Amino acid sequence: MIDQSDILAALRWHVDIGCDEVIGDEPLDWATLAARPAVARAPAGASTLPPAAARPAPATTPRPVFGGPAFGGPSGASMFGAPVTADLPLGASEAGASARARAAEARSLEELEAALRAFDGCPLKATAMNTVFADGNPAADIMLIGEAPGEDEDRQGKPFVGVSGKLLDRMLAQVGLDRGAVYISNILPWRPPGNRSPTQAEIAACLPFLERHVELIKPKVLVPLGGTSAKTLLNRAEGITRLRGRWFDYASPGLSGPVPVLPMLHPAYLLRNPIAKREAWRDLLTLRQRFPG
Repeated sequence: MIDQSDILAALRWHVDIGCDEVIGDEPLDWATLAARPAVARAPAGASTLPPAAARPAPATTPRPVFGGPAFGGPSGASMFGAPVTADLPLGASEAGASARARAAEARSLEELEAALRAFDGCPLKATAMNTVFADGNPAADIMLIGEAPGEDEDRQGKPFVGVSGKLLDRMLAQVGLDRGAVYISNILPWRPPGNRSPTQAEIAACLPFLERHVELIKPKVLVPLGGTSAKTLLNRAEGITRLRGRWFDYASPGLSGPVPVLPMLHPAYLLRNPIAKREAWRDLLTLRQRFPG
């Protein structure tokens, strides 16, 4: 008889390695599957290749075809007139250029969100359940920017709604703020599988949308939460423990002037290291003193 504790331990192990989504409607009992037939081994020294006449012709690898609307040609045709049978995934540089062009065309938050949802240059979109755009008050003076959606955020389509989001709400309440007084977004709008750290290519593909997001909100202060967000916005290499609590400037062509930036520790980090809440409290007071309204 199987011990239920062993089953729970196996489930926890799957969650820890990132297997946290069901991919079938019905469970599959692997114990009932017939064993694979044994493969007979050839005698030592015997050739395992079939006779030359029976060998299939080697498959030819199709050469990449560059065409379609992205290259100025009609859909379904290459630049040389040959038909295109499938769309090729965008490379890192092409994805960044496409994202920048799409983001620049957005003149409102609604247009930016629509452009982001239609963007296919980041592979994370294929594995995520929802596009997590933003939450809070677009007219707020304070814009908080996290790293990427987690499991709860991916399911609900809103940033900071899980355990770390509840802690963020309590932190804001301690200085007289709530989600109606701030605006919240992320560096990435799609959850990395297993909540892993995003890659530089994924960040580069999505960054133009965030930069345009900031230009449309025009906040009076930016608060990056966590090391990934702070290093991305400020283009610095130091970790969050060195950046937090210090004032920096963020500049963008679409802004009338530099925006003050105050990096803070991510609520998820505080859940793992409760002693760091002292520094987070100091940072909240620093933020409130400079922007009391």
